[in-house]
Amino acid sequence: MGFLDIFLIGVALSMDAFSVSVCKGLSVKKVEWKHLALCGLYFGGFQFLMPILGYYLGSWCVDFIGKVDHWVAFGLLALIGLNMIRAAIFDKDDDDVDASFAVPVMLSLALATSIDALAVGVTFSLPSAGGVNVWLAAALIGVTTFVLSAIGVKLGSKVGEKFEKSASIVGGAVLVLLGLKILLTDLGVISLPF
Repeated sequence: MGFLDIFLIGVALSMDAFSVSVCKGLSVKKVEWKHLALCGLYFGGFQFLMPILGYYLGSWCVDFIGKVDHWVAFGLLALIGLNMIRAAIFDKDDDDVDASFAVPVMLSLALATSIDALAVGVTFSLPSAGGVNVWLAAALIGVTTFVLSAIGVKLGSKVGEKFEKSASIVGGAVLVLLGLKILLTDLGVISLPF
C-alpha cells in the first residue's frame, strides 16, 4: 500500500468521526477553539491508536473483531443519539450544552467511530498489505481525522446557530442512523458505496 492508498483509507475511516463532529457542532451555541480541538484530539487520537493496536493484535483476532464491531458501534451511537434527542425534547435547561463534550461521552463516541480502524490495523499486519509502516499510516489517518473532525464541528455550529433544538434532534437521529448503517452494512443487509 502506498501513500495515496493510506490517505484514502484515512479519509474513509474519518467519515464517521466527521459526521459525529457535525452533530457535536450542532449542540454548541458558540464554537470555541477548544471544541474543535477536543473533537479533533479525541477522534484523531483514537483513529491513530486503533490501527496500531490492531496491527499488534494481528490476524488471530480478526474474526472476533469482525463479529462484534458493528454491534458495539451501533449500540454506542444509538445510545448517545437517543440521549441527544431525549435531551432536546424533554430537558428545559439549555445552559448545559457543553456537557455533551464530557470525557465519558467523547470517549464513547471516539471508540464507536474508530472500531473500524482497529480492523484496518489488523489488515496492515497481513502480508498482503505489502509491509505497511503502521506508525506512519496511523499518523496519516489520525491527522486526517483530526482535520476533518475540526471542520465538522465548525460546519455543524453554523447550522446549529439557526436551528438550535431541532438541530439537536437531527443530530441525534444522524447518530442513530449512522449506527444503524454500520450494523446493517456489516451484517450484509445493505450495501452502500459510502
